[in-house]
Amino acid sequence: MNVLPGKYLNYESSLIKMPAISILMPIRNEERYLRATLDSLYHQSFVNWELIAVDDGSSDGTAMILAEAVRADTRVHVIRRDGGGLVSALNAGLKACRAPLIARLDGDDICHPRRLELQAALLNADPEIGLVATAFRHFPRTGLKQGMIDYETWQNGLTDHALVIRDLLVESPFVHPSIMTRRTILENLDGYQDNGWPEDYDLWLRMAAAGVTFARLPQALLFWRDHPERATRTMDEYAAHAFRACKCHHLLNGFLKDAQDVVIAGAGQEARAWQRLLATKGVTVSTWLDVDPKKIGRTLHNAPVISPRELHLEGRRMIVAIGVRGAREQFRSVAEKRGWQEGMDFVCVA
Repeated sequence: MNVLPGKYLNYESSLIKMPAISILMPIRNEERYLRATLDSLYHQSFVNWELIAVDDGSSDGTAMILAEAVRADTRVHVIRRDGGGLVSALNAGLKACRAPLIARLDGDDICHPRRLELQAALLNADPEIGLVATAFRHFPRTGLKQGMIDYETWQNGLTDHALVIRDLLVESPFVHPSIMTRRTILENLDGYQDNGWPEDYDLWLRMAAAGVTFARLPQALLFWRDHPERATRTMDEYAAHAFRACKCHHLLNGFLKDAQDVVIAGAGQEARAWQRLLATKGVTVSTWLDVDPKKIGRTLHNAPVISPRELHLEGRRMIVAIGVRGAREQFRSVAEKRGWQEGMDFVCVA
């Protein structure tokens, strides 16, 4: 592993100004977009930052562009690796970060000029907040599928800690390159972990379990580039089954800890995928909940399918795995009428 320039790890040097923000950017083969990303950093209103770019074995012109950046701006530092994967690159970069605040960025995205300023201001003003994300916007919009637009709308609507926690197991509540957090939090949680599922989502779930308070700025300060080679589209760790495995792991260590059986709201494909996954962990489905008259009265995997008005939880936990658009809010309305409390009696996982 090579580090450029060679002296930036000399923390005790009085000649080096300590940055207030370290920008952690793992990168691999981003020559098409990298200059635009760097340019968005050079135009930040907040200037006391360092960029820790971890080049994880790029084979295109990425290394050349980063070398140019190092020569042009002393705030830019590069760690060169022969490869090793995203999680390893993130942890290598995190170890090199000097600032108390860590901002994430990818080599294909664009920051609003006030992104660093506004995120740092909130964290410095409120020591109780451990992570602040921003609203984000996909680009380019041409060809953007409805599912991605819905995800953008949903995530940007999680405007405070309570809403983030409520929907924490639905999907990842933050776009990774939009967040800023405290270095001490990342260090206390032993950084990023490689478990075969999304490293960022796993981190948010570990943060929540540790009691970290989340916040989101309402402004769209991160522009998330959509393209076929984006990691979320190409890496198996971001596939639906990997997200489900991550959720299940954290459920079994939290909401479903010591549970032997569970109620599942929904009897469609997503709910059945959850039944199969939980069965491998020794948790059975005792009851299925559904509103479809064609399903009510049937038996699935030795458990009855009943309507909400027939269900008596009696201390059992319920997960809501209904993948149909709009069904989550409909279920919450039903739950309110039945007196079921979200986070206590049930959680939504889809």
